[in-house]
Parts: sequence; structure tokens; C-alpha cells
Amino acid sequence: MEYIPGESERSAVKALASAENVKKALAFIRGDHERRVREQVAITLIPSPTFHEEKRAEYLAGQFRELGLENIRTDAAGNVMGLRRGRTGGKAVLIEGHMDTVYPFETPLKPVFDGEYIHCPGINDDASGLAGMLAVLRGLNAADIRTERDVIFMGSAREEGIGGFGGVKAFFAENGGNIAAGIHLDGAGAAAITYQSTGFRTIEVTFRGIGGHAYNDFGEVANPLHAAARAVAKIADLKVPDEPRTTFCVSNFHAGSDAAVHAIASQAVIKINYRSNSQKELDGLGGKILACIEAGCAEETARWGKNTITYDVETYCDIGAGAPDSHSPMVEAAWCAAEEIGNKPSLRKGGCTNTSVPVSLGVPAVGLGGSEVPLYAHSAEKERFPVKDTWQMPQLALLVLLRAAGTQDVPPAV
Repeated sequence: MEYIPGESERSAVKALASAENVKKALAFIRGDHERRVREQVAITLIPSPTFHEEKRAEYLAGQFRELGLENIRTDAAGNVMGLRRGRTGGKAVLIEGHMDTVYPFETPLKPVFDGEYIHCPGINDDASGLAGMLAVLRGLNAADIRTERDVIFMGSAREEGIGGFGGVKAFFAENGGNIAAGIHLDGAGAAAITYQSTGFRTIEVTFRGIGGHAYNDFGEVANPLHAAARAVAKIADLKVPDEPRTTFCVSNFHAGSDAAVHAIASQAVIKINYRSNSQKELDGLGGKILACIEAGCAEETARWGKNTITYDVETYCDIGAGAPDSHSPMVEAAWCAAEEIGNKPSLRKGGCTNTSVPVSLGVPAVGLGGSEVPLYAHSAEKERFPVKDTWQMPQLALLVLLRAAGTQDVPPAV
């Protein structure tokens, strides 16, 4: 079904984009493109594995100071932020990109430009979002645009993997009541709009037993590794719907060691990630996974009848599913803004980005930067950034930010 935004929002975005100071900001961002790309490379060359974002935070803090932000600070979660004060104050608008990458410190970082793409681990995810955010801030300053609402610019920590959106979760736990809207920049595109939250959980399950000698204690003790294997086999056979999209993955399986290759391990550990665009399906799948774990333990215990295999579960990440109205003001604003800069927008069903946190909490938010061209995020050998025309992403972000925060000529959409 064709998406058609309301005429009032289309008119508001056109009025915004035709204002002289906004046109000046958009033109500045386009002219600032080469600088933005150089800055993106500089950010990429600062190693920033999840939980170790301090050096990038220092860099961003320095840029925030140079660009005139107030109240620059790094919070307890590792997020670095600064305030650009608006006319009226009140609830603020958050614009952020995540500082962490999936690559360990020892990953070689050697950017190579082939005439179309820059190739380097982390060049897109999310050095692009961070550099784009700074380009937006420079554009606002260059055009002397003052928003109605305060705007918080933030580099967030712990978005990837086990980090589980931890930085943004901590930010909203502390400040959520004071945030009117959120804009998350992640990637290079300027057409795809993420507005839903794919609910997901990442858990670690530890199976415990007595352990013993592989030969001498065979038949005398139940094997936690076997219990884990039984559970994984059951999980692998689970059925999930295609719509709403629902997935599961046993991503890690650890037990024993080479030194104890002839031993029955005393414990085995698996990690599981499961997701759904429906909270009901997510909760239901979680119950089924837990039943598989319990059945695996019970079957291994009954097989030998000597001791009981137990288990415990640690939750690393738990984000709720959320599906706000596709015609909410933020979504319509992003759609109309993408059209205004000459692109054909698209709405993404679901999404696993920092956008998920405010959306799951009921705070209006969109994610920008998704690309229809494969950019191979998380692949050290293939990740790339398309240089041509990617000034459009910060242009899009600027327009969406101004619709959320308002200007003297056009009031905020949310």
C-alpha cells in the first residue's frame, strides 16, 4: 500500500526547507562534504570496541567544545553529550550516533579509497553517523539557526553486541522524561527510515553438573554439555512466523578445554539471541526457549539417574518491540524531508538500532542512515562507505531535527 503523508506535514517541511537560513544550512552541509568525509576517516581510525569508547568520546567532546555546545559531559554509561540551547527550553530533542564498533583493538585500520567507496572496518558503522551528526551541528551554526527546543548532541556507548544498546538505555533511564523526540544516525543512506523497534533478547545459559573423568566417571554423572546439546537441538526445531518477522540464533557454545579433553565438563555455556517485531511473539518464543532448556536438563538427568543438571540464565539485553503509527509526526516529517532533498523514501519494518530504545518507551523517534546498497557492516574485510552524494544524510537529519525541535518560522511537529 502506497504511503502518503499528510498534506499539513508536507507543507510544513516545504516551508521549513524554503526558509533562507535553512537553505543556507543545507548548502553549507553540501559544501562541507569533503571535510565531513575526512572527519569520518579520522573517527574511524580511533579504535572503539564496545565497552572501550573513551578515546572517541574524548574526540567528540573536543568537537562539541569547538562548536559551542554547553554542559559537555560524559555520563556514567560512557555517553558523551553536549547541549545546544533553544529559545523555549522544555523537553529536548536528542540526536546521536553510537561510538562503538564490533572490531577488537588489534583490527588493522587502513582506509582505502577506490574512487567510489572508502573501505575500512567501521568506516560506515557508525563513524558515518558520528561525522554526520557533527556536520548537522556545523550547518546549524553556519546558518545561525536557533531551535525552539533544546537539542542534545550525543555519542552513545555500548550499542553493539553484548553492549545491548546500553548507553542509550542508560540515557533514557536517567533523562527519558525530559526528551521530546530522538533521532539516531547509523549509516550513510538518506532514504530509508527506521521507525519501529524489533524486540530482542540476548541471554546466556549456564548448565551445571558434577563433572568427572571421561572414562572412569562415564555413566556415573550426567553431562552438562550433553544437556546443552539436547536443549540446542530442541531450540533448532522451533517454528516461528515469517510475519511478524521472528528469529532466533544460538550464537555461542562453550564447554571444557583442550587441557581437559578427556574430562566430563562441570558446566557448559550457550548464548542465544532471539527477536521479533511483535512483543507477543517475543514473549512466546522466550517461553518456548526456556522450555527447551528445561527439557534438555531433565532428559540428561533422567538418562543417567545419578545427579541433577541445573541451569541459570543471565540476560544481557532485553528490548521491547514497538510499532508506532507510521503516520506519526516524526515518521511523516522524515518521509517528507527525504522527498524534499530529492530521494524516494522507504519505511523499514522493525529495526535493531538505538532507535529501538525510545520507540519501546513510547518516545517519538526515527533512525536515519539505512542504505539500499550493501555496505557490509561488521565485516572487517568488506565494510565500505560510498562517498558520492552522502552529504544527503546530514541534510536529511538537519530537516528532521528542525521538525522535531522547531524554529522561529515553523513550530515543532512533535
